[in-house]
Amino acid sequence: MKALTYHGSHRAGVGTVPDPILQAPDDIILRVTATAICGSDLHLYRGKIPGTDQGYIFGHEFMCEVVEAGPEVTSVAVRDRVVVPFVIACGDCFFCHMHQYAACETTNSGRGAIINKKNITPPAALFGFSNLYGGVPGGQAEYVRVPKANVGPFKVPLALPDDKVRFLSDILPTAWQGVQNAGLDKGSSVAIFGAGSVGLLSAACSRLVGSEEIFMIDHNNYRLEFARARYRRHTDQR
Repeated sequence: MKALTYHGSHRAGVGTVPDPILQAPDDIILRVTATAICGSDLHLYRGKIPGTDQGYIFGHEFMCEVVEAGPEVTSVAVRDRVVVPFVIACGDCFFCHMHQYAACETTNSGRGAIINKKNITPPAALFGFSNLYGGVPGGQAEYVRVPKANVGPFKVPLALPDDKVRFLSDILPTAWQGVQNAGLDKGSSVAIFGAGSVGLLSAACSRLVGSEEIFMIDHNNYRLEFARARYRRHTDQR
């Protein structure tokens, strides 16, 4: 299959790699129908994340169709359309039971963060984010293997196009969590630093919970112009 792979700092390219295979009874194999580049992928591309080996497959924002499922997979089936979260969680450990899936204790056999030199359990494995975070190949490829498929992937209606749902993998939940952590509600004022995709989605989520004033801060004028035009239009339609 074709995939976007790492070839050293500031060097990446599309090449041919082996197709993924089922490795555990609760794995699934997905055919990627849409994928995206996240800003955090730039850390890998720039060689800033240790444990990113030559040929490593990037990507953690992808929409897919299930093409193969292990015998213990019960939550999805072949031909289902699914979105898969960035984090790979087991669903059974202490933190998963607390719904703190990013701290899953079992899916990451890598060193995790630098704090692990103090023998602290590393955080959950991540798709396409180096051997420090499980070494699981990412989804900027034709196919991808998804471990713990009864926990992460969720089905989406056939009526919704990929572009309407693929951001549920990472970028939209990031924006929503930021709004929730900030405690925004009806009548709130908020300053959002960065008018990129996460910033724009944060503004949309802020509007959704009732914020009345949204200040966008960015050093790129084209981003500010886009945000201004978009939210002026939405305000005029209200």
